[in-house]
Amino acid sequence: MKYNVDLHHRRSIRRNEYDYSLAGAYVVTTCINNRECLLGETRYNKVYLSNMGNIVKRAWIKIPEHFKDVRLDRFVIMPNHMHGIIVIQRKPSKDIDVLPSKVNSNSKRRARDLGQIVAYFKYQSTKLVNDLRKTPGSPLWQRNYYEHIIHDKEEMIKYHKYIQENPANWDNDKENPINVKAKATENILSR
Repeated sequence: MKYNVDLHHRRSIRRNEYDYSLAGAYVVTTCINNRECLLGETRYNKVYLSNMGNIVKRAWIKIPEHFKDVRLDRFVIMPNHMHGIIVIQRKPSKDIDVLPSKVNSNSKRRARDLGQIVAYFKYQSTKLVNDLRKTPGSPLWQRNYYEHIIHDKEEMIKYHKYIQENPANWDNDKENPINVKAKATENILSR
């Protein structure tokens, strides 16, 4: 199908007025393409990662090696998605322009933002999973991701609990393919 701006517009789900390169904590959720359960399975309220899930875990853990001003907090890899908290820690530096709205001179490099961090993770994990599957160029992740800015300690505690309890709640998770099929059937029957 030929590109049609009216049909194929890409709408950002990010907050327009927010600078995602600012220091702060962000909870991120990203889903496997078509919500396939490639990363593992849940049994007895615990996730058992597949080989692909372990590759994704290693790619996630290596994010701070590439982004020195990033610290990872809690995360969980589910069968077809993952949740993780990324903490961006900015220190003033004459080598980094931390205000991305400024035009950077050639002598400065621009501060990395949350989107670049997630894109790097998704690229690295996709490349490694495709090497394992011998499927170069195949998508692993859905195009976008969900994020929430964590505003205070209470929200951080709430997301720690959510991430910790996610495997135990898999049977009721909206990302669980069983629930997606049930919801679709329910919608069809209610017409």
